[in-house]
Amino acid sequence: MDPFSLNSPGFVNLLASQSSPPIDVDSAEAAVNSPGLVKPAERRKWSTKEDIILISAWLNISKDPIVSNEQKLGAFWNRIEEYFNSSPQLIGSLPREWSQCKQRWGRVNAEVCKFVGCHETALKEQASGESENDVMKAAHNIFLNDYHVKFTLEHCWRELRFDQKWRSHSQSKEKRKEACADVVPNEKRLGLRVLRLAKQPNARSRTKQLLIKYRAF
Repeated sequence: MDPFSLNSPGFVNLLASQSSPPIDVDSAEAAVNSPGLVKPAERRKWSTKEDIILISAWLNISKDPIVSNEQKLGAFWNRIEEYFNSSPQLIGSLPREWSQCKQRWGRVNAEVCKFVGCHETALKEQASGESENDVMKAAHNIFLNDYHVKFTLEHCWRELRFDQKWRSHSQSKEKRKEACADVVPNEKRLGLRVLRLAKQPNARSRTKQLLIKYRAF
């Protein structure tokens, strides 16, 4: 018998070995949706509320001396994830993984640091009669001109602006006036020091030295 005949057993067996079994659509969908398979995470936009809670988590946990001195980076972000997802303000929301929190924080930190520099420049250039709202508008314009995108994380900046890392070193004109008004005159400052010295040993001689030093100016 010809081994390559269409009716030969060898040819039939070859076709059978190369053919694919029929696909069960229902079983295929079930396999895709089964909990054992990891599906790629969908990208969800971060809300203002989520940003604020993430910032609160980072500020609280990063200042924990145990975390900063002993815990590794992975443990740190696991605590951020736990803090974030346990917030009562996010009840009913889908949880975030630590990697998502880390990625979001990286963007928030970078953008806010850029805006701090823009706000610093706007404060230095503040003209007489301009309000803090005018300074904010100028800072946004500087950011747009420098980075060619709008700054959309002002709510994050407002949460971080008074922390040491993101605090502006310059002050608005209103704040500078308030600071000048709070300066204690030299005579009053001297009187306070004399009162403190009066309660210490050898008060008379030390007070006399202070008065002599003050009159020398």
